[in-house]
Amino acid sequence: MKFKISWPTGIILALSAFIIFILSFVYKATFVSKNDHHLVSDDYYKDEMNYQQEIDKLNKAATLKEDITLIKVAEGLLIKFPMEFDSEKIVGTISFQRPSNDKFDFQLPIKLTTADFLILDDNLVKGIYNVKIEWTINSNTYLFKEKLMY
Repeated sequence: MKFKISWPTGIILALSAFIIFILSFVYKATFVSKNDHHLVSDDYYKDEMNYQQEIDKLNKAATLKEDITLIKVAEGLLIKFPMEFDSEKIVGTISFQRPSNDKFDFQLPIKLTTADFLILDDNLVKGIYNVKIEWTINSNTYLFKEKLMY
């Protein structure tokens, strides 16, 4: 027995299959909770207004003799601050932002006795982080930003 399809029926079947295929992707992208769609920042517009101040802090940090360095060690992540400052006078925050999942974001205050700051391996999950270090010393505020693959 031969099954025969006329060309108008074939076109209608092909278009119907294509439409169902596209609608299944729209459904998965919109309604499946595994795909969490969110902005990187909840206060996107407020952050945008402060962007020039951020650029000024980055430029001020670029004029330093020595830059901050991030080194992966056995215990975790070692952050070395510039030696030109008195380490005990440095105050600020270190922010780790995970672009893929905001549940892994965290922020730490900076309190130093030496120029080194160690973040233990327990706090970090393997993946990409946007590291933002903002510190103040002698009424000057500096900013360091880097993408880190941990």
